[in-house]
Parts: sequence; structure tokens; C-alpha cells
Amino acid sequence: MTMLEQTSRTFYIPISRLVSGLKEAVTSAYLCMRAIDEIEDHPELADEAKTELLQRLGEAVRSSDTIRQIREVLSPYETLLPPVTMRLHEWVLLCPESAAGTVRRYIAMMAEQMAEWVGTGWSIRTEADLDRYTYSVAGMVGEMLSELWLWHDDTKSDMAKAVAFGRGLQAVNIIRNRAEDLERGVDFFPDGWGLEAMLEYTNRNLRLADAYVAELGQGPALEFCSIPLALAHATIRVIASGGSKLTRTGVLDIVSRVTG
Repeated sequence: MTMLEQTSRTFYIPISRLVSGLKEAVTSAYLCMRAIDEIEDHPELADEAKTELLQRLGEAVRSSDTIRQIREVLSPYETLLPPVTMRLHEWVLLCPESAAGTVRRYIAMMAEQMAEWVGTGWSIRTEADLDRYTYSVAGMVGEMLSELWLWHDDTKSDMAKAVAFGRGLQAVNIIRNRAEDLERGVDFFPDGWGLEAMLEYTNRNLRLADAYVAELGQGPALEFCSIPLALAHATIRVIASGGSKLTRTGVLDIVSRVTG
């Protein structure tokens, strides 16, 4: 939980409020995916090295000897990669065994698809490209969460809307981080798109995310999803009115309203 708090302002609160068992599964998944994301975004690793490392990690996670292979793949990078990545094998072990197959499958998929995006230089020219990218890094997370809700207490949910839930949250991040992404030479906006077009895309997915959450029954899934979704809507309102991000006070106020 200490590592989770250090790596995510958005997800630390909803994950920390989950019930035992589900908390470990979601924490495991989040930290594994954050570990992989740190490789994709690393400022010092060459793209060829990123691609190879992500592909090898995908293979390691799918293997029957996951922990040993992960440690072997990462060992040459101990002085370069952050602790959240170097401890990937620990996050894998954190997941309850009965949910491990689901979590590992999505971790491997994300690593492999991120490798492909690095290999193409994150080339996003059309809305279809943007859909594929936001699925790779977030839409599949929505699918994974839906599978974990079902695993935990048989909560059923709409998979297509689950993808939109993840996609909408990622689109908010793309808008919020646009300046930093352009500075490192990456543009996630399709050709010809400005802020207005990206806001429309984001809001379209957030409306589907609203429907996804509205269909969840009372329980941990509903509370978990409601917090980041409320923060995403609030962030978009701030950006649309000319701001850049929510204040820490604003975040805490929203969380208090959602959980109160």
C-alpha cells in the first residue's frame, strides 16, 4: 500500500477501501501495470530496448515459472528502472491464487501491446488508432476489473462499457498530460484534432462509463469505480474552463462526496 500511495493519487483511495481479497487482487494488478508503464515511459531507455523488455516480460508472465523469469528479465536494469518495476515479481505474488490467472493474462496482454506501440513510435493518426491505444493501456483494465468483480462476488457488468470506462479515464490523462507528451515527442491526438475534438471523444466515453457504473449493484465494485469516474468528470470540467488539474483539496472534496 505504501508503493501504491507513492505511484497513484487517483487509485490509492478507492483501492485502499476495498475489502480483503479483492483489495489484494486489484492492488496486484495496478502495481504490475504501473511497473510495465514505467518501462514504456522511461526517458533513458531506447525504444528498441523497451520493446524487447516489454515482450520478454509478457512471455515471463505467461510462463509456468513466472517469478524466476521476471527477476531474470529485469535483473540487468536494477540501477535504471524504478522500484515499482524492479519489484514486479512481488506484485504478481500479491494476487490471490484464484484470481491470478485473470490478472496475469491482462498483465501479459498489456506488456505485449505496449511493446507494439513503442515499436511503432506511438503512431496515432486516426480515431481508430486512438481507440486501439486507449484499449491497450486502459480499456483492457476495465475488462479485467469486470472479471474481478465477477470473481469476487458474482457482480456482472457490461464488458463494452467496461472498456469505455477505462478508455474515458485514459483520455482524461491524455488531455491533462499533453504538454509533457509533446515535449518527449509523442502526440496521442489524431491528425487534425484539437482540444475540442478530444474533449468530445473523452465525454462520449465517460457517458458510457457513467452507464457502466450505474448498472453495478451496491457493493465494492460500485464504490471503487465511482471515485475515479467522479475525478475524471471534475478534471474535464476544470480543463474545459481553462484550468489544468484538480487541486488536492478538490480531490478530497470529491472523494468525500462520493463515499459519504
